[in-house]
Amino acid sequence: MKNILRDIRVSIIATIVFAIVLCVIYPLVVWGIGQLLFPFQANGSLLTNKSGDIIGSRLIGQEFTAPQYFHPRPSAAGAGYDSSTSGGTNLGPTSQKLADAIKQNIVAYRTENNLSASSTVPADAVTASASGLDPDISLENAQLQAPRVASARKLNLSVVQGLIQQNIDPRGLGFLGEPGVNVLTLNIALDSLKAAQ
Repeated sequence: MKNILRDIRVSIIATIVFAIVLCVIYPLVVWGIGQLLFPFQANGSLLTNKSGDIIGSRLIGQEFTAPQYFHPRPSAAGAGYDSSTSGGTNLGPTSQKLADAIKQNIVAYRTENNLSASSTVPADAVTASASGLDPDISLENAQLQAPRVASARKLNLSVVQGLIQQNIDPRGLGFLGEPGVNVLTLNIALDSLKAAQ
């Protein structure tokens, strides 16, 4: 009986110690390091306008449909970029529904960007990401949208292409993935350009 009581006491003390270390101290240390070394990222990479109002996160896509803005890749997350229903379509490569959706997206993309029926369309322009919240598009996708955006804003195409170049996100760690463009930051740069003129 003595051993059982001792084991129960040790178990209770160990539980309390681990609860304090793992549920209080460790999270506070990680939070403090994040706030100290990476405050922008630790607080959600939030972007604000000139008034200081939060207009979005650099990490979560937003739905842009007006012709004067760059459009993100399609989203399968709820009613478009709804982070509470993040997820892909869950349609497999042999799904007829997926094939039909891609064909429809290709036609829509070519039409809205005034491309010929034989123009190659980037995959990220017609397929949703796994999360449905991808904030980036490929450089090819951005370049194909540039003439539409320039025309809608009555800007020289070279100005819009210059903004794309200024807003390229490099490969992760210099070698992971492909360079891309964050749609929200690019569209903010476009709006800033308009305000400056």
